[in-house]
Order: sequence, then C-alpha cells, then structure tokens
Amino acid sequence: MAAQTTEFTSRESDIPGLLILEVTSVGDSRGWFQEKYQKAKLVESGVPQDFNVVQTNISYNKDAGVIRGFHAEPWDKYISVISGEVFCAYVDLRKGSTFGKKVTLELDNNKAVFLPRGVANAFQTLSETYYIYSVNDHWSKENYDRYTYVNLGDPDIAISWPIALNDSTMSERDRNHPMLKDVKPIEV
Repeated sequence: MAAQTTEFTSRESDIPGLLILEVTSVGDSRGWFQEKYQKAKLVESGVPQDFNVVQTNISYNKDAGVIRGFHAEPWDKYISVISGEVFCAYVDLRKGSTFGKKVTLELDNNKAVFLPRGVANAFQTLSETYYIYSVNDHWSKENYDRYTYVNLGDPDIAISWPIALNDSTMSERDRNHPMLKDVKPIEV
C-alpha cells in the first residue's frame, strides 16, 4: 500500500494572481500530518516557479476578533493556518483595472492562499489561531513606512467582517490607515 501524502489544488480568484489552494492532510488515530509548503507540488498547482521563500513568519492570536491589516508589502506571500480559523480579506492595490477589487474567504489548516505583491491582505481571527506566512523578500524596519496600507473599515471596500470592527482587537496603527481613495496605486 502506497503511503498517503499531501495534495495541493488551486483555483483562481477574482484578483489576478491570487490563488486559493486546498491542501489535504493525512490523519489517523495519532492526529494528522501535512506538508505546509512543498515547492514542487505548489508549482504544479499554479504557484509561480520563481517564488523563492526567504522568510517564514507565524502570527499567534490568542482570541477571536483579533484583526490585522490591510498591508501590501513589496513581496509575494504564501499564507496558511496551522490551527484555528481566520476570515481573510484581500484588496488589489496594484495600478490597473483591478485596483480596489476585493476577495474574502475563510482559512483553516486545509486551505492556503498565494498572494502576489501589491495585493493588500487583512485577517480577523474566528478562534485562537496560528497564522503562518512565507515571503520571498525580507521585512525591513527601514522600509516599513514605505509599505502600502488601507483602512480596515473603508466604506468603499465594504468588508463584512464577521466580528464588528468596534468589537475587534487591533493596533492603533491599523485603525488609522488611509482610505482607498487616498492610496496611490502600486506599480508592480
């Protein structure tokens, strides 16, 4: 009998380059196993061959209602969840006809997202969550103020957050990001 293994299948979203991936896990009476990032399988499912991970980050969020974002950095991201559930929202901030287009979905440990540079992401936890993302460039304190942000409550984006923003836990910085109308589109 052949050993079971993780499988990755992807589908396009309404934002060009943003892929939504289904990721299987293999389980038995002990628990489960899953390849979170397996380059050859991800490339086969549609993730760009030139996405070369240089840094992986984990965001631990102890309560439901923690919200982070909208952040668009100058790198691509592969996003998944180790445990818990998150509501995710993405907004295209790239210059062009899809500027301002949004996509929302829920992530758990069997779903992942490939996010191209120039697309802002935000997430709101629905439970205690370990959120993990890999990037193809290093975060830089010196460049932090040059990254692009947009306000989580912008009425032009109109995200229906599962937990009201007033009942969420967020940083003061995220609370005060500019509105979409004030954001300069990103040249990619």
